[in-house]
Amino acid sequence: MVKLMHQRLLLLSVCLVFLIGSVSAQSPAPAPLAANVAEHELESKLMGRPMPYRVVLPKSYATDKDKKYPVVYLLHGLTGRYRNWTDLTKLPSYAEGHEFIIVTPEGGNGWYTDSHTKPEEKYESYIIKELIPEVEKKYRAIGTRGGRAIAGLSMGGYGAIKFGLKYPDMFALAGSFSGALGAASLSGEGRSTSSIRSIGEVFGPADSDTRASNDIFKMVRESTPEKVKAMPFLYVDCGNEDFLIQNNRDFVALLAEKKIPHEYRQLPGAHNWPYWDKQVREFLRVAENFIGTK
Repeated sequence: MVKLMHQRLLLLSVCLVFLIGSVSAQSPAPAPLAANVAEHELESKLMGRPMPYRVVLPKSYATDKDKKYPVVYLLHGLTGRYRNWTDLTKLPSYAEGHEFIIVTPEGGNGWYTDSHTKPEEKYESYIIKELIPEVEKKYRAIGTRGGRAIAGLSMGGYGAIKFGLKYPDMFALAGSFSGALGAASLSGEGRSTSSIRSIGEVFGPADSDTRASNDIFKMVRESTPEKVKAMPFLYVDCGNEDFLIQNNRDFVALLAEKKIPHEYRQLPGAHNWPYWDKQVREFLRVAENFIGTK
């Protein structure tokens, strides 16, 4: 009964979040790119179309020609776009204070997952098999686990934690801001809102293999001591006024139960860009302690 109640509360929360997210993710006419931001398109074979992404470079990149840099991948939320992080936060300015390459991929409304119902939508495989190799070929990036971190907001928070758990050999740090961490266990069936339907389209029916293999609560519950040792450090934060606060508390309680190394911050704030602007800056500070080794 308690589990069912939590699922219903989470579904209500996600509905409200998506309604807000569909407004807050919209930005005015694109602003000129900051001097340290570059925009690219990757001709994705897996997606069958060009996939845009942005790269934010540190101040020293142009002058220190021999240096290789760790990379932080930042994922956007549902109804958002790859340009949100550079347009709606002060990320280009924050990046100047760190020796990181920062990449903001396009994730559509695909939950950073290979879709159960749309074979052409392979957002997980695209990022892991195409985008990361492209970045490490195009830029002077440290191409090892110790040189990679991944984080995101809302849908992107779910995606980042999932990537950290599924590919522990690729990331030293995974972070979530206001994460919709229970997404894979929610049903989108019978919902009229397109953003809610995306859950059903991506993850399929309740008994699908896609749900089972992308449920991060399940991954943590089934983790063995050996798997725990191999996991990246997990960073989770959520605002006290956020609709997803209970979902985040439940997930962190499970991390503590399984003794998975993590940090949880519960802070004043809601599910909005002022909160994420503060937390992405804080995450970059945290990342200084975990990535940068070859």
